[in-house]
Amino acid sequence: MKKAIVLFSGGLDSTTCLAIAHAQGFFPLCLAVDYGQRHAIELKAAQHIAASMGAPLHILHCSLREMGGSALTSELPVPMEEAAPGERIPLTYVPARNTIFLALALGFAEAQGANDVFLGVNAVDYSGYPDCRPEFVTAFENLARLATKAGVEGASFHIHTPLAGLSKAQIIHKGLALGVDFSMTHSCYAPSPCGLACGQCESCRLRRRGFLQAGVADPTRYS
Repeated sequence: MKKAIVLFSGGLDSTTCLAIAHAQGFFPLCLAVDYGQRHAIELKAAQHIAASMGAPLHILHCSLREMGGSALTSELPVPMEEAAPGERIPLTYVPARNTIFLALALGFAEAQGANDVFLGVNAVDYSGYPDCRPEFVTAFENLARLATKAGVEGASFHIHTPLAGLSKAQIIHKGLALGVDFSMTHSCYAPSPCGLACGQCESCRLRRRGFLQAGVADPTRYS
């Protein structure tokens, strides 16, 4: 089985990506990043899910708190109001996060002898997060070919974004079809101390709306 690196947060999207990578015949290696996120409880979810799905999990420590500029890596309050689509880039955007994550995944992939990386970006995030757009992913693939020993020697790195054109409801149906247990996943940006989802942040709203539109009971534990 070919190895593939799955950038993994323990959330709804990345867990579905993990299931897809496995279904496509890859041996998935999960890569989670402890970047100083205020919702670090997602790393515990990532550990439990990876273990339940038989995928090795590697956690890299790369704090982005020193940079700040985001409600997820500073003391800025997590926005609870809903912005109109395309109105602005949300305060939950972390500067250069996906660029950094993909760079880490690329290095890990090269070290592991893998040419494939799975990233759970999707259509819902296009209007808000610039590093979720297809043109960003294509540009990074080109960079990977130029910036690595493996690329110079002829290897072709491929960044898989199987959720890119899907809504949250479609992602949920896809995950369920592949046996994903969404009750184990965590998506909230402002969880309670015991890990309950706030139900009000952008991530919670998108998740809850996704289950509603999918016609599936939401297994999330809200505070």
